[in-house]
Amino acid sequence: MNQVITNISISALLYLLIACSYSLIYYPTKFFHIAHAAVITLAAYFVYLFSIQLSTSFPFAIIAGIVTATLIGIFCELLVYRPMRNRNLPPLAYLIASIGLYVVLQNAISIFFGDDTKVINTSEITVGNQIFGAYITALQIITICLSLALFIAVNLFLHFTAIGKSIRAVSNNPELCNIYGISSNKIILIAFAIGSALAAVAGILSAMDTNMSPTFGFNLLMYGIVAMIIGGVGSTRGLLAGSLLLATTQHLAAFYIDTKWMDAVSYIILILFLIWKPLGFSGKRLKKMEV
Repeated sequence: MNQVITNISISALLYLLIACSYSLIYYPTKFFHIAHAAVITLAAYFVYLFSIQLSTSFPFAIIAGIVTATLIGIFCELLVYRPMRNRNLPPLAYLIASIGLYVVLQNAISIFFGDDTKVINTSEITVGNQIFGAYITALQIITICLSLALFIAVNLFLHFTAIGKSIRAVSNNPELCNIYGISSNKIILIAFAIGSALAAVAGILSAMDTNMSPTFGFNLLMYGIVAMIIGGVGSTRGLLAGSLLLATTQHLAAFYIDTKWMDAVSYIILILFLIWKPLGFSGKRLKKMEV
């Protein structure tokens, strides 16, 4: 059981990082940026490109992967979403465009890298460190610490910096922000940049711990979205509760039933929350943020 608790902690904090990255974009834009899954995937594949295929140093490959994937997220906003926003298109159009972007990017990955499973962590496989009877690798410890540190940093950023407060204000009323001299387009672009960078980190950590395929980012994104919804949209602290509940139910289902039930349990919980507690753990609607 100690091993199950350890696995829950690792998964919960990885989901937390993904949910945090996604919510930063969702709050000010109010649409489901499905192409975010491609950003998660591309970060890992860019690390593979730089470290394995181009034989650069691994630290450089990680930095290059994060920067390149972040640029992809920024280009999605600049080249697709912003022109749509300027034309005042309905929310459904953004969802369709986002799905189209994901399909294009995912197929581009398949064309250039192939559909087979890739591994970017070429170091020797070890049993890991034993803590309270459970085994955990150094990479998993890094995943836990880094995910928690980035989550805390994002919360401090949103509540104690001018740009963070502007993101919260745009999330509430972008038109009023424009009247008061806060460019909603600029703030949304910053949110895309930060959210994409966080997603890139999550994608690289996940790929290094296991392996990767052109579609692995989509499953991670779905977990992040489920955690965001059950935690309460608009509540950054609720993300922690949502991620913990999701990871706990997944791993308990795997332990007592079968690993094949992990995905099914995730969506069962989502459906139950949408029916009985649609506002999530926060239990309240978004508060208005004055400019």
